[in-house]
Amino acid sequence: MPNVLTLSALVIRDRHGRLLLVRKRGTSMFMQPGGKLEPGETFAAAAVRELEEELGIRVGESELEALGHWYGPAANEARTFIDAALFACSPAEDPVPAAEIEEFLWLDLAEAGSRTDLAPLLTEHVIPLLAAVPRFRPGRED
Repeated sequence: MPNVLTLSALVIRDRHGRLLLVRKRGTSMFMQPGGKLEPGETFAAAAVRELEEELGIRVGESELEALGHWYGPAANEARTFIDAALFACSPAEDPVPAAEIEEFLWLDLAEAGSRTDLAPLLTEHVIPLLAAVPRFRPGRED
């Protein structure tokens, strides 16, 4: 039986439509900011906590837009699946890598198909969702 991780992930775009991605220390795949829920924590609370811990960005739960759930393979752990709640937000603060974040980047979605270092949640769910739903437009000012 595979291991299942329950987590929250965030969709954050800049005014150019680029998507904020992070790479955690000791891994090779880029993914959305976010992480595992702590005992008794809601998906939204985990998203808020992880965003502040990983990138120093503070948002309230009321600033999150729920985009749904996704179940699929984990990016960096063999025989592991994720049950992920996905949220969008448009924070005013700039990201600063902290905690386990080795680096971050702003991904132009037009370049996503040429990359081999993107997590399955991103390639199988997030990018198709952003491409298919017109309301997901850039919301941040840089």
